[in-house]
Amino acid sequence: MLSKFEFANPEFLWLLALLPIIALWHFFTRKKDTASLLFSNTEGLKPSLLSRIKPLLYLLRLVAIGSLIVALARPRTKEVTTKTKTNKGIDIVMAIDVSASMLAKDLKPNRLEALKKVAGDFITKRPNDRIGIVVYAGESFTQTPITSDKRIVRNTIRSLKWGQLDGGTAIGMGLGSAVNRLKDSKAKSKVIILLTDGVNNSGSIDPKTATELAKSIGIKVYTIGLGTNGTAQMPVAKDMNGKLIYRSVPVEIDEALLKYIAKETEGKYFRATNNRKLSKIYDEINKLEKTKIEEIKYTNFEEMFRPFILLAGFLILFEMLLRFTVFRSFI
Repeated sequence: MLSKFEFANPEFLWLLALLPIIALWHFFTRKKDTASLLFSNTEGLKPSLLSRIKPLLYLLRLVAIGSLIVALARPRTKEVTTKTKTNKGIDIVMAIDVSASMLAKDLKPNRLEALKKVAGDFITKRPNDRIGIVVYAGESFTQTPITSDKRIVRNTIRSLKWGQLDGGTAIGMGLGSAVNRLKDSKAKSKVIILLTDGVNNSGSIDPKTATELAKSIGIKVYTIGLGTNGTAQMPVAKDMNGKLIYRSVPVEIDEALLKYIAKETEGKYFRATNNRKLSKIYDEINKLEKTKIEEIKYTNFEEMFRPFILLAGFLILFEMLLRFTVFRSFI
């Protein structure tokens, strides 16, 4: 409650410092003007109760003056209400490669698990946007349509795994499916984050055709090439027990294609060679694509000077009533 209390004109409170000075001045002035008599015996001349409490009249006057000063300072309470308004929404589709090579161990514990963590953090940082998830390997599939429910999107990211789609890397189909998700979007800004760790080697849609479609609709595409430079431990087969067999295989990423897609759609290309760089890439995209939010503050004031004016008026009237009735003979 005290944090909401303030004075509109606090400079008037300095006048309160005059009250002790006025009280001292009154005390010494009254003492100087009081006549004195000498008696040989003061027995029987003890002061009455009324004469003893008469100084309280002046105290009432000082309290009244103090109340008027506080009223001049305009005490009030302040209530601030904040309303957040999103002026520019962004619809985002994350097109994620889930081919077998995403199990490579050049990122820890592997590329897919590293991505799931970073993508989950990215989603949490976009509370005002709608996000959808498209997965692709040799074919593409919309895992989650564009939604503002971040719980659903995060659960989708956590459940991503290899083996649900045909083998291969169909970058064109992944991009095409993402574009299809955004073509009817009414958002002022439409973004695709396309991640792959390989080369387009399957699918019925050419990546450049999908790029032209994205460009015509006004979709910006950020592309991410995932994988270290050189070689990486990748799954190449399964043993008799169904366990994956890993071998050191050269990392091949079609960076030329990814750069082309980003440039044509006014996006940006990134290369993530380790967990730290992957995290930084998503942080940078988060900064590049900011949702404009307008914060409107409403301030309500409740003036509280009236009780102090009423108190001052009451004390002055009460002091005058006592002075001209009960203490009349002492004036």
